Amino acid sequence: MFSSEEIRARFLNFFEKRGHKIIPSASLVPENDPSVLFTTAGMHPLVPYLLGQTHPMGKRLANSQKSLRTVDIDEVGDNTHATFFEMLGNWSLGDYFKEDAIKWSYEFLTSKEEGLGLDPSRLYVTVFEGDERAPKDDESFKIWRRLGLPEERIYFMSAKSNWWSAGDSGPSGSDTEMFYDVADKGLNIKTKEDFMKADEKQQVVEIWNDVFMEYEMKDGKVIGKLKNKNVDTGSGLERVAMVVQKKTDIFETDLFDYLMRKIDELSGTDATKLSGEEVLRAKRIAADHIRASVFVIADGVTPSNTDRGYILRRLLRRAIRYSDILKIKEGGLGAIAASVIEKYGSIYKNLSENKEMIFKEIGDEERKFRKTLQIGLRKLELLMKDKEKEMKKTDLAVRTRPDVGAKSADFINAISGKKAFDLYQNYGFPFELIQEELAKHLLFAHEKEFKDEYDKEFKKHQELSRAGSTQKFKGGLADMSEVSIKYHTATHLLHAALREILGDHVLQRGSNITPERVRFDFSHDAKMSDEEKKKIEDIVNQKIKESLPISFEEMNIGEAKTSGALGVFGEKYGEKVKVYKIGDEKRGIFSMELCGGPHIENTSKLGHLKIVKEEAVSAGVRRIKAVLE
Repeated sequence: MFSSEEIRARFLNFFEKRGHKIIPSASLVPENDPSVLFTTAGMHPLVPYLLGQTHPMGKRLANSQKSLRTVDIDEVGDNTHATFFEMLGNWSLGDYFKEDAIKWSYEFLTSKEEGLGLDPSRLYVTVFEGDERAPKDDESFKIWRRLGLPEERIYFMSAKSNWWSAGDSGPSGSDTEMFYDVADKGLNIKTKEDFMKADEKQQVVEIWNDVFMEYEMKDGKVIGKLKNKNVDTGSGLERVAMVVQKKTDIFETDLFDYLMRKIDELSGTDATKLSGEEVLRAKRIAADHIRASVFVIADGVTPSNTDRGYILRRLLRRAIRYSDILKIKEGGLGAIAASVIEKYGSIYKNLSENKEMIFKEIGDEERKFRKTLQIGLRKLELLMKDKEKEMKKTDLAVRTRPDVGAKSADFINAISGKKAFDLYQNYGFPFELIQEELAKHLLFAHEKEFKDEYDKEFKKHQELSRAGSTQKFKGGLADMSEVSIKYHTATHLLHAALREILGDHVLQRGSNITPERVRFDFSHDAKMSDEEKKKIEDIVNQKIKESLPISFEEMNIGEAKTSGALGVFGEKYGEKVKVYKIGDEKRGIFSMELCGGPHIENTSKLGHLKIVKEEAVSAGVRRIKAVLE
């Protein structure tokens, strides 16, 4: 049985022996990609290279990439879902394609000498069945058959499961997915229908995915072939560890078991009041959310009410709520965070380097949330009092529950499911806590109607959030439109001007680019005056008038550090980086930053920059919204 550290090391060694350069994990905060809030897969930092740019490390790459996904946050607590995870990945940028990708995937999974030594008879595979975007993937099917996989364990599936794309626009293609039978005695599945049922029950677990990127999409439609045929392989370390270590869920693996023990140590839960299932779910959510929060904070995100900060705030507040269920005392989350840092600190050094900041942000958020809970509780009490008054006016007595003798026909809910959701959304007041308070006052009735209405509002909120996320991707830099590239270039001028007027403490803390405007976050702890904003506008527009050339140079990371180029130096960069310069030797270099591109060739093409808004984002971080006229 291999530990998670051994699995990670064996994967990287396996592909290094096959000509792959090992690149470091990128930050969870995407570099020069405003299209997504977090890095959700290993391919995100590589999108420019998948679209045809030359990678400084070559055509074969591999790494273990930090990733964060919150779309399925409500699934966390089951056997296989986590918000933060590590994605083991290998890529071919116009080099090998289906034959080698599938062969090496199979070899690593089953080889006892170099791989994981998994039982080939428990392996199941899916391939793309074809549609209007691309034909049926018979090639992958034939490769699997040549490797010895029986036909009855290879299933053709729709695009819903076997087509991958970077949102509505960008590189895309069919994929083949590998699943492992985790049932005690093995299921010996023979039909596609039985396989799908087993997948739904988590009796087979997806452990590997080979994406064959050969198409380009725009606005949800395939518009042609990419310059190169690429391979993007992904294998979630948490799920692989579960399978290799023969555990029934990811929380029993060595990636989580130390956290579960720490939570048991801190918890004062009375098992007589909660079911074992409730306790287990609470422990899993607390462990997952604190682990994710530690990594997010270490990469420079702080809790706030917008974008990445909002996601972090939600993770922490859910963790606090579930730690309360477990009767973990205030401050206990810091002890859980310390265990995460101890586990990963030697692998991801920024965790150890930023541990004091991590403890501070978690502690501060816990204190703020507890104050918010008090406000929410007072609001709920007012709603309940109003309901009591309403009932008295209509000559109705406060109704009790069936277990104390009232007829069900007499029941009325104290508050609506919609108002309950408003309490959750506006005050972070958890649904379970609302139920508890209503029960205390004997005001709660019609549980199903109440829960259904709450769930309806929650689902509506989720759909809006997902739509916003999709739009964010669609309107971001990843569309490579000329206007987006202009705005991207303008951020370099804006960054340099801010540092010139406000001071060298100013550093970029994030950006979001659409064809309509640029949003630029930067470190600064005071509101800008109108005079300061005018000076910054004047500097940027003067550099535009000067028609400064824009160029880049590839250099070693050490050279970039000593050259004076701006960048958050650390694990997000490889040995070779691009340094973009605005200016020339004659007129001087105005801006020099590490950046992946793309940019326009000359500032004269930008037009005129105007700052339309400046505001606070979080403690020590300001935000500018600007347009090019």
